[in-house]
Amino acid sequence: MPQNTLLDDASLTTDGYSENEGQQQILLIACGALAREILDLKKRNGWDHMALTCLPAILHIHPDRITQAVEDAVAKHRDDYDQIFVVYADCGTGGLLQKACEELGVEMIKGPHCYSFFEGNQTFADRGDDETTAFYLTDFLARQFDAFVWKPLGLDRHPELRDMYFGNYTKLVYQAQTDDPVLTERAQACAEKMGLAFERRLTGYGDLEVTLKDWANR
Repeated sequence: MPQNTLLDDASLTTDGYSENEGQQQILLIACGALAREILDLKKRNGWDHMALTCLPAILHIHPDRITQAVEDAVAKHRDDYDQIFVVYADCGTGGLLQKACEELGVEMIKGPHCYSFFEGNQTFADRGDDETTAFYLTDFLARQFDAFVWKPLGLDRHPELRDMYFGNYTKLVYQAQTDDPVLTERAQACAEKMGLAFERRLTGYGDLEVTLKDWANR
């Protein structure tokens, strides 16, 4: 699964992303952490009628800000597209994002978080209690581990706090969207840094791909 190597992860984290707007009928409002995957799916499937704008991925550290950011993006673009879809799961908003999307009349991707829809929501749910002590990484988070995990928790300054934060976890599960040995090494290094066992699952794009195919054919 080739990725768009022109995208900069640091920019996706802090600034988001927006394609040059043309005559597309559909707009996808997504998390910056999904930009590479969505652009790859668009390219492979020829979905030229779908435009993409991404909010900064760092919003995931402040999930209370996601709902308002999505509402603002919908309001900004509503008059320019026939349909708008939101490529966020609940992502820690406690149902507030789903409620806002219903009120706005826009559809969002199903699932509690991206770890669920990457694996497939039903497959993830079926794992049940077996996953309660798992810490997850995606391709994006394997690349941006320090920005999203290590530094926000202050572990770059106080590594002695590692066991306090991760003592209840038993393993790190790397959900690989791509079969990339370099990213696998990075994810394994993250597990070692956290003192956790390592497990890799090649999930591909899971329900993200299924959902976008459905939306593309509406």
